[in-house]
Amino acid sequence: MALVLTEKAAEQVLKFKQENSLSDDAFLRIGISAGGCSGFSYEITFDDSFDATKDSRYEQHGVSLVVDKKSSILLDGTQVDWHESFDKRGFTFENPNAVKSCGCGSSFQV
Repeated sequence: MALVLTEKAAEQVLKFKQENSLSDDAFLRIGISAGGCSGFSYEITFDDSFDATKDSRYEQHGVSLVVDKKSSILLDGTQVDWHESFDKRGFTFENPNAVKSCGCGSSFQV
């Protein structure tokens, strides 16, 4: 499996979907794009467009998760978690493929 969504992260995804009245067909799409201060940036959005030739779909903790096949290569083994503290709140990515990350944690190098 390319990606692991923790139970804590899944709870936040489901909470967000409910609070924003997103349809049951909406899934969490996680990918990467070129850019950011370290070379690649993580992308996390909701989507309802799925292409079996370009995407892989997983079900984790009640969340439908989609990763495009190009991103899945660089996200293989990545754990997506939810962090909440006094000064920071949001999704975190533990990517075993990253050799360097930026201070904000939203971009990386391979």
